[in-house]
Amino acid sequence: MSEISTDVAILGGGMVGMALAHQLNERYSDLSITLVDKEPEIGRHSSGRNSGVLHAGIYYPPGSLKAKVCVQGAKRLRAWCEAEGLPVLDCGKVIAPQAVELDSQLELLLERGRANGAEVRLIDYEEFQERVPNGRTASGRALWSPGTCVVKPKIVLQRLEQRLRERGVSFVLGAAVSDVSPDIRQLNLNHSGESSTVSYGHLFNSTGLQADRIAKLFGLGYDCTLLPFKGLYWQLDPRAPFNFSTNLYPVPDLNVPFLGVHVTPSPDGSISLGPTAIPALGRENYRGLDGLEPLMALEFLGDLASQWWRNAGGFRQYAKEQALHGLKPLFLKAAQALVPDLRSEHLIPSQKVGIRAQLYDRRSGTLVQDFRLEHGPSSTHVLNAISPAFTASFSLVDLIINESTLAS
Repeated sequence: MSEISTDVAILGGGMVGMALAHQLNERYSDLSITLVDKEPEIGRHSSGRNSGVLHAGIYYPPGSLKAKVCVQGAKRLRAWCEAEGLPVLDCGKVIAPQAVELDSQLELLLERGRANGAEVRLIDYEEFQERVPNGRTASGRALWSPGTCVVKPKIVLQRLEQRLRERGVSFVLGAAVSDVSPDIRQLNLNHSGESSTVSYGHLFNSTGLQADRIAKLFGLGYDCTLLPFKGLYWQLDPRAPFNFSTNLYPVPDLNVPFLGVHVTPSPDGSISLGPTAIPALGRENYRGLDGLEPLMALEFLGDLASQWWRNAGGFRQYAKEQALHGLKPLFLKAAQALVPDLRSEHLIPSQKVGIRAQLYDRRSGTLVQDFRLEHGPSSTHVLNAISPAFTASFSLVDLIINESTLAS
């Protein structure tokens, strides 16, 4: 059995965990930092499967954690990527109503964006056609967000890992947590069949899809559970008669935390459409029956039924409009609300599949919209690190560190 002693232990090698290591190293260069991930490489799950869109901060209610960190977080991450010479596509975003009755939501989004410090403005039909010649706005108006850009998530994570290793941060990969002893600040790990222990001064749990399970080992978060929603994408056939130089998003249903099917250009020149937000049958159920968790799936279905019955957070509307987008004809119909001339043959299956680590509050019976932090003795747990967690990561982790006992 190997023994590791570290000032700070970070569980989870996604963007939040990597940004925590980065910002902690910047602030406290004398602290030893050890990042632990159960996978043999960082970014295997949500962060590495992210769309790469750095959001402008338009959607979030002023005063929410998301609103507080998104705008500055996006600027900081973009500046870091540019300083590192990583690809950044400066393409902006257009948000268009896919139905006339959604036009009034543009004013709400405009107000939210401006209150949050985002650069955003209304555009008329003429400008919309200039920016998205193949797109559609049902009302003749749309919102323009010039600050939105797109990066390559895996490249960002790989460069962060390189820089962190250069600065002395330790990585323990392929090591799953088997037991915790919060009273003595110790973790037990299973690493390729061998056990090891990690003694820490402070622990950050940023394990994304497993964050609620880890929090429960510390006696926290019993009032909530994670519900996994699968994000499937399609690629636009390069031979299709469309030209998208900017993101094209629908006006979202602000009662649920999903933005709807949208069009995203990539720095590599490809165009993707998606993602869906369909119920997954396991937290890592990316394909078929891989990662299937039967008991979790049954509990998930029960929670969804409860949501439907109560119509909590407009869930019936979500079920009606988004839950079945895994079926190509229904996905195509949703995409055609923004791109009317899109045809089934224009869509190529994509290898990108993500799962949203969506938190469900059993007390209120609602999907949690904002980030949530739980604090225990010498530990901080990041729950519901959903979009825009990747975008906001540098500013989000500053908030996380400031609220932890480590900063006191």
